[in-house]
Amino acid sequence: MHGRKWKKGQPIFSRLVPHNKMKCLCSGEQLKVDEMIRSSESVTTKDLSASGYSSQNGEGEQRLDTINIEEAESSLREGVHLNYEEARALLGRLEYQRGNTEAALRVFDGIDIAAIAPKIKISISKRTEHRKFRSHWDVPLMSIHAVSLLVEAIYFKARALQDLGRFKAAQTCNIILDTVESASPEGLPENFTTDCKLQETVCKAVELLPELWKLAGFSHETISSYRRALLGHWNLNAESVAKIQKEFVIILLYGGCDASPPNLRSQMDGSFIPRNNIEEAILLLMILLRKFTLKRIEWDPSIIDHLIFALSISGQLNSLASQIEELLPRVLERKERYYTLALCYLGEDDNLTALSLLKKLLSAMEDPNCVKALLLASKVCGGNSTYAEEGVSFARRALSNLDRGCDQMESVANCLLGISLSSQARSSASDSERVSRQNEALEVLERAERMMLGKDHRILFNLCLENAEQRKLDAALRYAKQLLKLEAGSNVKGWILLARILSAQKRFVDAETIVNAALDQTGKWSQGELLRTKAKVQIAQGKLRNAVDTYTHILATIQLRTKSFSVGIKSSKGGKCDRSLEIETWHDLANIYISMSQWRDAEVCLSKLKGISPYSAFGWHATGKLYEAKGLLKEALGAYTKALDLEPTHVASLVSIATVLRQLSNRPMPVVRGFLTNALQLDRTDHITWFNLGLLYKAEGGRSVLEATECFQAAALLEETAPVEPFR
Repeated sequence: MHGRKWKKGQPIFSRLVPHNKMKCLCSGEQLKVDEMIRSSESVTTKDLSASGYSSQNGEGEQRLDTINIEEAESSLREGVHLNYEEARALLGRLEYQRGNTEAALRVFDGIDIAAIAPKIKISISKRTEHRKFRSHWDVPLMSIHAVSLLVEAIYFKARALQDLGRFKAAQTCNIILDTVESASPEGLPENFTTDCKLQETVCKAVELLPELWKLAGFSHETISSYRRALLGHWNLNAESVAKIQKEFVIILLYGGCDASPPNLRSQMDGSFIPRNNIEEAILLLMILLRKFTLKRIEWDPSIIDHLIFALSISGQLNSLASQIEELLPRVLERKERYYTLALCYLGEDDNLTALSLLKKLLSAMEDPNCVKALLLASKVCGGNSTYAEEGVSFARRALSNLDRGCDQMESVANCLLGISLSSQARSSASDSERVSRQNEALEVLERAERMMLGKDHRILFNLCLENAEQRKLDAALRYAKQLLKLEAGSNVKGWILLARILSAQKRFVDAETIVNAALDQTGKWSQGELLRTKAKVQIAQGKLRNAVDTYTHILATIQLRTKSFSVGIKSSKGGKCDRSLEIETWHDLANIYISMSQWRDAEVCLSKLKGISPYSAFGWHATGKLYEAKGLLKEALGAYTKALDLEPTHVASLVSIATVLRQLSNRPMPVVRGFLTNALQLDRTDHITWFNLGLLYKAEGGRSVLEATECFQAAALLEETAPVEPFR
């Protein structure tokens, strides 16, 4: 073979590579072979074309291709003493690198992977043992370069199957990991890979396998392969590990598959083991943040984005705030840091801290015209009458800094302005000021609704709520129906608001029907507020026993929910809501039993309420009601006073104190009027307060009779339109 001249009809690979250059395969100079193949002027595809080969022609061309492949492998075996599999591995790699995927796959198909995998395993195992390896296998050991060549062939076969969209790509790639892992469970030694590409190929296979399972649509296998890549001994570099961790986080958070907890057999006692997708994703993101802090990896902004999402949906906003505060300077811009922290504290109901951060952001030294910060500050202030004036100011500044043409942003600003104006109206000192702000609130809310063509559920909800509070019930009912249609009944708040509006119109049967329809479309964990509204409607109809059954259902649901969610990361603020709902339920039950003169049952309910919250104004007010019903007015006054000490703005306690004081005194006292006036400043729509104030003026006689008449008229009007629960 050495003395022959190359002719046109000679085998393909013999013409492609001169014989003297092929000897490097036997001497172990693998890199020289790679350079020799890349520098060759001839290409396999040209040779195959010259011989009549085309992968897209008929069966005759495919038979000719097979003949050419056989000629090439025969030439390789004869020239450099490669065996059948090694020859095909070398030729298949060349075909794949030239872009001939189908031809490469046909070459690789000729390799019996099932037969060579045990040989590869034994060859690797021998070289990883410190003592002489004696195997019961009657198989000659392969050289390390042969092992590297064949492992690379399996890898390229998996890549070829991936390129052609074949599902067997993942199984093929998995053979590499199974073989290497079983041969060397602790990973390949560093000195093992000095003269070959085996380690590089194994690392590529580790990174490729999860992607192949993902493309094949096997979610659980994808998750398992990611865990295997991160927990196995593969000698991956820091950047590769970080890349795998980030890809795994994306699968855990957005892949739509609930992963079972990892089975960490080697886990140390007391170590944290994630129990669900969110916990595992958060753990990986925290590890990535730690690596960045130690300067082991480059910064990737997506890390903090994913962490914000993961901690937000798990209700861990305090933890998120801590992580953001610990970030190194210049990782996040100061303005972005302030804004994100404000969102965290707002989500944890720490409005004052959130507002303080937003004011820093909006200072003259930062960005006083930042629209999103102005809107968020207006939102924070709008929910608190104390800061309503600032909320109005922030919303007006946002409107003045908006670029004209963005109806969505302008409508949001108008909506927040309307909410702040409404809050400001409720705390207005004079009637004229209150009416003026109420009218302006309706005006800007209607403007926002027109801009969005009635397609924004938040604007519709606030517009409906404002009309209802101003007792414009027909308009409120129209907007409530529009809101329900827009949301397709998916929001519990819309159902409850509609039921309250119907109850204000004294359409109790319709209100109960609406609540029942909402219950049919709502999950059991979200039925608490609906059931409470239903109980209130039943009380209004005089169905006290039915109301007791409904309240009992609420308590059973809360107890079941508490047991079901007693472990793991919270997915929402359900705990706080359940606690508040339970307190209100025991309070309402106590009032029902008091009205039915069932003192023992009422006392049991009050003991349950105080057991949950011993410093609740609700509990002490209900205790006062019980004493008052028994005729113990002094004890009732003491209970009401304690309730007012705990919550100075508790309207019901203010009214009850005034009522008891009026009963205990032989003549009206200015202090009684003071309690009732304070109650009206807090809630001008409470008809009971107006009625008691009218009684006070009536008792005074003289010029106060006219004022008493006005109070009775206001009380009658408000009682006619009073909902079973406050609208807001």
